[in-house]
Amino acid sequence: MPEGHSVHRIARQFERNIVGRRVSASSPQGRFAEGASILDGRSATQVRAVGKQMFLEFDDDLWLRVHLGMYGAWDFAGEIQVDPTIASANGRIGQTNQRGTDLPPIFDGAGENSLSSIGAPRRARVNVRMSEQTRGLGDAADEWPPPVVGQVRLRLLTEMTCADLRGPTACQLQSPDEVAATVAKLGPDPLVDDSAQGEERFVSVVRRKPTPIGLLLMDQSVVSGIGNVYRAELLFRANLDPHTPGRDVPDDVVRALWRDWVRLLAIGVETGQMMTMDDLDPEAYRLAMAHRDDRHWVYHRAGLPCRVCGTSIVLEEMAARKLYWCPTCQV
Repeated sequence: MPEGHSVHRIARQFERNIVGRRVSASSPQGRFAEGASILDGRSATQVRAVGKQMFLEFDDDLWLRVHLGMYGAWDFAGEIQVDPTIASANGRIGQTNQRGTDLPPIFDGAGENSLSSIGAPRRARVNVRMSEQTRGLGDAADEWPPPVVGQVRLRLLTEMTCADLRGPTACQLQSPDEVAATVAKLGPDPLVDDSAQGEERFVSVVRRKPTPIGLLLMDQSVVSGIGNVYRAELLFRANLDPHTPGRDVPDDVVRALWRDWVRLLAIGVETGQMMTMDDLDPEAYRLAMAHRDDRHWVYHRAGLPCRVCGTSIVLEEMAARKLYWCPTCQV
């Protein structure tokens, strides 16, 4: 499932390439035909990301709400202007021991930090037409607009940029009041809410819940944006047993979880990758940025030795989701 950093990156793509422009909207798949007909010909006016959901505003206070869910993704094609913050992510964002080095951009084989497709992993990517802002990001596409590939729920097309939505859990039109009601149900997002206020909201909820902390971190009403990967990594970095009831987690540990999430989310947005390991030398950092298996402490490492203590990493199901953790370090 795409996690919070991906949705914030998607919002940045829309801010630079769709907002302020009139769009042609269609639903090649047909499942959003009525909504697309309402959007067609309107101009996008602003975009918001909150946790795992994105809200794109159009003329006359009309909003498009998209929740990618497990399998959703946005594919971008055309002349894509890169967000300067994202463009500067050259393999050293968030690594204090890397600043001052001159490493080239690193793109992993799974395309997690791809500028042409953001969301659930895909085997095939839509080509990006070359422009001054996208040199080196892909091969030129000969056909414009690009042909529809697969089940596209919604296509938003400007004169220069195409955004195709596939496989979302939610794709619906909302009024401003409906958007406000949706956001009100979500927990704090470090990139949206005041950090101090968000921390207090998070701590107050967690500290009164008997629910295991491993479930609370995945509850979007408790905290926004955390998915399976960040859940496992945050708990390991805190040396915290996933089964500990929230109310039994010490106050300082809950606060440390929030502050670590603030840091990791920022790194994820800037690099496009869920980098959760610290203090890597330049070569180790290059490998970690290029390969998912080298950038996590416990996630996707079932049966492998813990990077700290050597104990085999455990894989179990918690509320029908895979949970990776170290039974020695996390006690």
